[in-house]
Amino acid sequence: MDCLFCAIVEGSIPSKKAYEDDKMLAFYDINPQAPVHILVIPKEHISSVDGINDENSAIIAAIFEKIPAIAKEAGITNGYRVVSNCGDDAHQTVKHLHFHILGGQRLEGRMA
Repeated sequence: MDCLFCAIVEGSIPSKKAYEDDKMLAFYDINPQAPVHILVIPKEHISSVDGINDENSAIIAAIFEKIPAIAKEAGITNGYRVVSNCGDDAHQTVKHLHFHILGGQRLEGRMA
């Protein structure tokens, strides 16, 4: 499998880590779309939101339980946005499930 995020999990591609445990990795986006832009990924390869199922949904729950602490640790104090693009029409460029934490300023009201 040729997956950029799997390579980051393996450590063969470096990243600036925000958080890591046995289920997930959070790291700063190299092309930030907000003052704070962190990607949170499951360490297990799941292709997108469409790949969430009974066998892996506990990992996704753990990610969402940890997102508030990751945002707080990154200094986001007045709100943030969590986004996941799913599929080509949504511009999912890396086919490994990931959640963008965007914050550090007042964000645009429009999502697109």
